[in-house]
Amino acid sequence: MAVAYCGGVLDRRDAPLAPLTTLRLGGPAQRLLTAYAEPSLVAAVRDAEGPLLVLGGGSNLVLPDEGFDGTVVRVAVHGLSAAADGDRVLITAAAGEDWDAFVALCVADRLVGVEALSGIPGLVGASPVQNIGAYGQEVAQTISSVRAYDRTAGEVVTLTAAECGFSYRHSDFKAEPDHWVVLAVTFSLAVGDWSAPVGYAELARALGVEIGTSAPLSDVRDAVLRLRRGKGMVLDAADPDTRSAGSFFTNPRLSAPEAEDLRARVLTRCGPDVTVPEWPDGDGRVKVSAAWLIERSGFAKGHFDGPVGISSKHTLALVNRGGATTADLLQVARAVRDGVREAFGVELVNEPVIVGGQLSP
Repeated sequence: MAVAYCGGVLDRRDAPLAPLTTLRLGGPAQRLLTAYAEPSLVAAVRDAEGPLLVLGGGSNLVLPDEGFDGTVVRVAVHGLSAAADGDRVLITAAAGEDWDAFVALCVADRLVGVEALSGIPGLVGASPVQNIGAYGQEVAQTISSVRAYDRTAGEVVTLTAAECGFSYRHSDFKAEPDHWVVLAVTFSLAVGDWSAPVGYAELARALGVEIGTSAPLSDVRDAVLRLRRGKGMVLDAADPDTRSAGSFFTNPRLSAPEAEDLRARVLTRCGPDVTVPEWPDGDGRVKVSAAWLIERSGFAKGHFDGPVGISSKHTLALVNRGGATTADLLQVARAVRDGVREAFGVELVNEPVIVGGQLSP
């Protein structure tokens, strides 16, 4: 593997990519550029010829077995700054900052609003792309602005939160990956020792508080980390259940007629005493539990023999047990998706980005 360093960028040829992902899957990159400064990152993206992939922490990414026949630009830009904004703090983090380390810093510095997002693997730059969320919080709730490179215009711009197109696990950055490269994110956080109101029942139970009330910041972080570890959702080299991309499927968002159809199917399949967990999702829509649908379709924790299967700790995670290929992973993902569709008429959507295609056929 040839290596060179020039202008703040480490340049490798025929570079392995699997070690840079949490799934540990995928073939090599024809060229891997690691950018350590924002100008170098912009230049690497701007000057890349042929197919381009921007790589962050690799925690929400499925790479093809054949690798990437083009240039991969890896984000390794670091830096933090802060400014007072009335009774709040605006804290800006470069895209290459580790997300959980950033959350830990916020909690230690009494900055409120991201504590329930503890333990999520990946980098700060990916947080607005996916609009990451967990335990009742979404990152969109605290983002003030995003600095990004607009590849179409060839310039660095600053977008307000309203201009980012945030929705459930989605944003304009995710919708147009060839248009935007996130460079830094500015968060508007309150100051205090108590968390934002706890909005998730499982977390409230773990904290011993009522939904809608607050708890000490550090207690919320500790509780979230315990819950995530119990589900194999905190990276641990000694635990194969953490060799995943986190939740592989999003919770389906259904229209009112779709929700009625699902309830009828549940009644037929499961009987009158069983109901699907669901939550209002605005505009008459409801959100339903993907994990529940998967389990009720016959796919329990630990299901599937072979190198890829469902985590023994968390129904939504597909794990690389060792020696797997991306083809193995996609075969299992299709089996789960097709099984849920057959049982309940609901189409599961993958949460990780699948480079080179989707789950079809």
